[in-house]
Amino acid sequence: MSSEILLDHGREGRIGLGEAVLCQGKSVPQIEAILADGSDRGSALLLTRLEAATHGALDAGLRSRIDHDPVSRTGFFNHQPALERLGGVCIVTAGTSDVPVAREAERTLIFNGYEPEMIFDVGVAGLWRLTGRVGDIAGHRAVIAVAGMDAALPTVLAGLVPGLMIGVPTSTGYGAARGGETALMAMLASCAPGLVTVNIDNGYGAACAAIRAIRPLTGETVLPVD
Repeated sequence: MSSEILLDHGREGRIGLGEAVLCQGKSVPQIEAILADGSDRGSALLLTRLEAATHGALDAGLRSRIDHDPVSRTGFFNHQPALERLGGVCIVTAGTSDVPVAREAERTLIFNGYEPEMIFDVGVAGLWRLTGRVGDIAGHRAVIAVAGMDAALPTVLAGLVPGLMIGVPTSTGYGAARGGETALMAMLASCAPGLVTVNIDNGYGAACAAIRAIRPLTGETVLPVD
């Protein structure tokens, strides 16, 4: 089993982002071995795509050390975040169905010490909902816009606010939405200048991109590699 696992314990010191473990596709024994390795080294781990059933099947001793959130399907192992770097990022969703992906982004930010502002259900189908919050959104250095279906929200926001705009297409939508492919293509084809886009349902990737973007503005430094 050990030959299947090689954790990046130096990631935080090298790039300023904590080690993350994608649990989807891994067996319970594999996840337990990863957690045991993290425990032995005293490493904090962000667990992504950790389903409630998988979490419940883990060894009780290891499971008790995981702060698990079933909505975002994330877990914090061996870690109590210190939110000393407040502000800078706003996460906005087009609809309530986009919340799980937004929560994954939120939890990734919190794991790394950033507390984002959350704004839900302000999609363009009811544009008044969005226009009433533009002032709040505009005060952030980075904005993560989470949207499915036609994914118009990031384009509209990118034309209204100055911060880095990161679009997250979601798999929300009926037939022609094609599991998020339509939303992805809409964001990639956007006419709004400077809109960048991550993969479908990738709240984790969007949060990491936001951290990379705002960290130099905070005056933080990254520790050198040993």
